[in-house]
Amino acid sequence: MLKLFAKYTSVGIINTLIHWVVFAMCVYVLHTNQAMANFAGFVVAVSFSFYANAKFTFNSTTTTVRYMLYVGFMGTLSAAVGWAADMCGLPPLVTLVTFSAISLVCGFIYSKFIVFRDAK
Repeated sequence: MLKLFAKYTSVGIINTLIHWVVFAMCVYVLHTNQAMANFAGFVVAVSFSFYANAKFTFNSTTTTVRYMLYVGFMGTLSAAVGWAADMCGLPPLVTLVTFSAISLVCGFIYSKFIVFRDAK
């Protein structure tokens, strides 16, 4: 399981970079709130993450249902973290770091045991 988590983390690093760039553009260029910026960053990065993890991490096929499960869960998590950050008045960098940590752990567990549970 540690080897699988290492692969998931590798994909997650690229995914995180994508997410952070979009988040920063939304907050600092478009002046959106953090919930919207976090969700936008998620939307751009999630497809890469889903397909890369299906192929590279879990050696699994992609289906519409799996994609919807993954996007639905991770999107809800993204919006919740952004909303909580806005309610607490957290700085954007704290929001990004918090979401990155939470999504890495929760996303791996959810992917392994729900989305790609039958993968070899």
